[in-house]
Amino acid sequence: MSKTPKRPLTLRDVSEASGVSEMTVSRVLRGLGDVSEATRARVQEAASRLGYVPNRIAGALASNRVNLVAVVIPSLGNMVFPEVLSGISEGLEGSGLQPVVGFTDYLPEREEKALFEMLSWRPSGVIVAGLEHSEASRAMLARAGVPVVEIMDVDGEAIDAVVGISHVRAGREMADAILAAGYRRIGFLGTKMPLDYRARKRLEGFRARLAEAGVGIEDQEFYEGGSALLKGREMTQAILARSPDLDFLYYSNDMIGAGGLLWLLGKGVAIPDRVGLAGFNRIELLDGLPRRLATMDACRREIGLRAAAIVAARRADPSLPGAERVELTPTIEPGDTLRRRPGAAPDPRA
Repeated sequence: MSKTPKRPLTLRDVSEASGVSEMTVSRVLRGLGDVSEATRARVQEAASRLGYVPNRIAGALASNRVNLVAVVIPSLGNMVFPEVLSGISEGLEGSGLQPVVGFTDYLPEREEKALFEMLSWRPSGVIVAGLEHSEASRAMLARAGVPVVEIMDVDGEAIDAVVGISHVRAGREMADAILAAGYRRIGFLGTKMPLDYRARKRLEGFRARLAEAGVGIEDQEFYEGGSALLKGREMTQAILARSPDLDFLYYSNDMIGAGGLLWLLGKGVAIPDRVGLAGFNRIELLDGLPRRLATMDACRREIGLRAAAIVAARRADPSLPGAERVELTPTIEPGDTLRRRPGAAPDPRA
């Protein structure tokens, strides 16, 4: 029984195993044309059988780029970002590019570190969450020499391309829906507000639209930790203990909104007549709740798809102009926690 060789496999090993030249092996493994399907299949079978993995660093020395796309996001603990990553992965399908992911936990210094490490490998593109960065991060992105796509937000100045929604507009539209339903004594509950710029922008738009209607936010409750059901329950209890006359609670995300909904249902509060609720992000996992939380779809998968498409297209054709701006339009889903206006369209999830 032969032992697996200790030395790394080379193109010559695959060439000898498949009976074709090293040049042909190289063309097959790089996905280039002008090779018959039979030969391509023979080379791929030999490479798979031997366990051969190409040396991408060697290839990168010639092109000065590796076939990776750096993706920098705040967290995988937040249920928003896995769907974005799914869209990115799908959008890169067939391009020869693979995403590699770094996490920041919403901290500027961690974003700087992630970008420094990932850009040192000379990726073929960068997809990064948000428009707010430290000076060092902005400088690295501006000088990356590859497509840079900032995602999730369009309210600000982009370094290159941007794909997302207007969070200011999202906040204003939710305020419109709440006011139209007749609520006037409104509370706001949010997490990570100092660092989550997108949640802050929604609050700014929400507050501004209420003010235009002569209505204010009567009470607020904040928590610096993550988005969790338990915190939503605790925050809801705390704000209603202080302000029992509130008739609507607007949460910065669906997870704490779901916690608030469960706490209110446990207390026998009439929803949405006595108290209405709304969150943000349209988390499908929460469809199993006793009541469907009013929310707004943040277009997460579509954002990932469109961002990946920009990187793939510009890698395939470097002459493309760049600086694309793609603003998607989220929609409000009233669920069971927002009173309906007479004649309003039914909830698409109903």
